[in-house]
Amino acid sequence: MRLRNGTFLTLLLGCLCALLSLSWYGAFSGHKGEVVDIYQREFLALRDRLHAAEQESLKRSKELNLVLDEIKRAISEKQALRDVNRTWSSLSDETKLKLWNITNKNVLHLPTIFHHLPHLLSKENSLQPAVHVGQGRTGVSIVMGIPSVKREVHSYLTDTLNSLISELTQQEKEDTVIVVMIAETDEQYTTGVAENIKNLFPKEIHSGLLEVISPSPHFYPDFSRLRESFGDPKERVRWRTKQNLDYCFLMMYAQSKGIYYVQDMLSLSHPVLPSLIQELLCISPSTISLSLSLSLSLSARAQIFTLDQLEDDIVAKPNYLSTMKNFALQQPSEEWMILEFSQLGFIGKMFKSLDLSLIVEFILMFYKDKPIDWLLDHILWVKVCNPEKDAKHCDRQKANLRIRFKPSLFQHVGTHSSLAGKIQKLKDKDFGKQALRKEHVNPPAEVSTSLKTYQHFTLEKAYLREDFFWAFTPMAGDFIRFRFFKPLRIERFFFRSGNIEHPEDKLFNTTVEVLPFDSLQSDKEALQEGRGTVFKYHRTSDGYIQIGSFSKGVAEGEVDPSFGPLEAIRLVIQTDSPVWIILSEIFLKKAE
Repeated sequence: MRLRNGTFLTLLLGCLCALLSLSWYGAFSGHKGEVVDIYQREFLALRDRLHAAEQESLKRSKELNLVLDEIKRAISEKQALRDVNRTWSSLSDETKLKLWNITNKNVLHLPTIFHHLPHLLSKENSLQPAVHVGQGRTGVSIVMGIPSVKREVHSYLTDTLNSLISELTQQEKEDTVIVVMIAETDEQYTTGVAENIKNLFPKEIHSGLLEVISPSPHFYPDFSRLRESFGDPKERVRWRTKQNLDYCFLMMYAQSKGIYYVQDMLSLSHPVLPSLIQELLCISPSTISLSLSLSLSLSARAQIFTLDQLEDDIVAKPNYLSTMKNFALQQPSEEWMILEFSQLGFIGKMFKSLDLSLIVEFILMFYKDKPIDWLLDHILWVKVCNPEKDAKHCDRQKANLRIRFKPSLFQHVGTHSSLAGKIQKLKDKDFGKQALRKEHVNPPAEVSTSLKTYQHFTLEKAYLREDFFWAFTPMAGDFIRFRFFKPLRIERFFFRSGNIEHPEDKLFNTTVEVLPFDSLQSDKEALQEGRGTVFKYHRTSDGYIQIGSFSKGVAEGEVDPSFGPLEAIRLVIQTDSPVWIILSEIFLKKAE
């Protein structure tokens, strides 16, 4: 019985231990599962936080890049603003005003080319030349513009180019641009003419002397809507209207070629201006710069001359370009507006660059109303004529702005007009009246004299071969001086006094004297060459060297090269004269 009880207790204890073990195991297993779940949830949360941090980092990185870009842009704009401020300060008041009017939405706007030719806005390339052959030479003294149109019978263009180019010296070729504008919209024709010119004048094209352009077909308006006027038939109205636009296009293109204008034209370095202009005009940036150059008066360096307007059916006299430049430089006043070197139509007209924008704008305002020669005369009338004065007074005032050179330098040779069916045998009567002798093209110089001039027979006109110089009775010490704009080497000189009508009005006991630019250097060169040239001549107290004198009213001779470049040449009267004097010929030949 006791054994049976002990066995029972043992079994009972074993069962209790097993139950406790199972209980502990179950409890432990449940706790372990909960820990795993907790870790798993924390890991997932950590992964989400890392992903969010990565996204936030990328966002911050992008923001930092944007900030850096803004800083760079601000620095760039600040530098550009400095540049444009420097450029802006150099612009003329008129240029600043017109740029302000175009780029500012809150002010009244001045007219531009688009007001007069609104159809240009429909095509962004309407102001771009359809044909452009040449090197784009700029910085020259004179631009010669030659508009050419298709003629039914005969073209004179190549003959005209041969005449103009053959009469230019090498130095003149390097300081000139000849622009041929083929004023037609037929692409096949314009391309053919351009190729023909390239083949005939390859050297001139390559050097930059010669350029060929043609306007875009979209440059011209609808000519069918023109109003007939002045009794002209519709075809003639169309012809003269298109001719006005042709001249405008050529002038606007040529304006950017000359040395005396252009630098203010494209001073749009400020980053805001092009975008504003493009927004206002709704055209491409490439058209903006050209349209500004065409429509604004941005000529800041218009000192002398820019454009010589010619035709495609002319011949030129020898040394025509030197004569034109000298004539312009010798004008006593800067008030002139047109210098005419032919009395026919629109041939041989020279304009200052300062006036080109005004002329173009005026023509554009009335291009449909009147022909070009009438409009030019109207410009002069508006500038100087008083409505309360008579016509003679007006003509005298206009003569100060429109100055004619005689004899004419260009002759019209064409007989078939650009107007279909019209025959015109126009000839310039002044072209052959007086031979233009090559040796009488004098270098540019400032002329002065102590003599009292008689009426309009000035020394300036004598030096330019327009007339002779006539002065009252000279006294001892009186002088006639020619001071060169820049020192020149002169090879020889020739002076003639008196003329056929007044043969006794001659210079007597008058010396010819030169002023070397560098007297010390000329003395040194003379000694080195062993000639002692300077010392065999009398030197005056003011540095002049006497090299000749008048005999029987004439003084001529050579200038020794050892003198070097000369600053001036003068004639000095040594004794009182009993008669008036006439200086009928002046010739100073530059050394080659």
